Amino acid sequence: MFVSAECTPLSFKDFILIMPAVSVGNVGQLAVDLIVSTLNMCRVGYLHTDCLIPMAGNNPYATSAENANDLSTSAEVYSSPDLKLAVLQIRSPIIQKKSKKFRKLLVSWMKTSGFSRTVVLSSSHAYQRDDQQLLGTPLRYLLTPSMQKETGDHLKEMDWKEMETVSAFPGVSDSEQRLCIPGGGVTKGLFTASCAEDIPLAIVLIFCSEGDNIPDAFTLLNHLNTWLHLVETPVSAEIQTQPKWRIPASWRLLFGSGLPPALF
Repeated sequence: MFVSAECTPLSFKDFILIMPAVSVGNVGQLAVDLIVSTLNMCRVGYLHTDCLIPMAGNNPYATSAENANDLSTSAEVYSSPDLKLAVLQIRSPIIQKKSKKFRKLLVSWMKTSGFSRTVVLSSSHAYQRDDQQLLGTPLRYLLTPSMQKETGDHLKEMDWKEMETVSAFPGVSDSEQRLCIPGGGVTKGLFTASCAEDIPLAIVLIFCSEGDNIPDAFTLLNHLNTWLHLVETPVSAEIQTQPKWRIPASWRLLFGSGLPPALF
């Protein structure tokens, strides 16, 4: 459950919540890193749960020597009251047998916190796309019924592409269609649970492959920014410009440290 860093309980009523799914390429987590770092969001608490693999480390968003050694854990909450924005960062995998329990925890927290809407940033295996998903943009979205009423028409006007359903029995029969998000981790289960609980939730995802997924994170976040306007986009009449995101200090070690010279 959510534990506040303050002595007094926090209110997230009417805040927007952005969170990642632990999915292929960790794209959602990388995008959340950029949001927290760029907006200089303050840590306000953490999720206390046995559903995630425990971890602890230094401050991934350090800006000086004074805050570099601040302790970080597997699931922390950041807030920007001025923007009415909260961010949940998940840094470790969900324990396989506790995936359902973790979904219930998230849904319960979203309901009791009073978020106006929740946006889950996710990804799916590019190599498992069907024919209709190979064309056009690799970006997709999903909306729960309550979110569809609120913003569905707006996203269609922006030419966003909704996640397609695929045949349950490919090559045999196309009569039965289902939602399939391979590599998406908790994405599909969280979406289904939010539909059942009438929670306004949107999934924004990208098809990608494992590797250097930093470009995918920028692509996903730039796409999200056209909707939520988290940061301003520089205006240029000559070239198409993109928002400026601040890369966190922790990304210097994203692929480990350099090779020791002693090896050679």
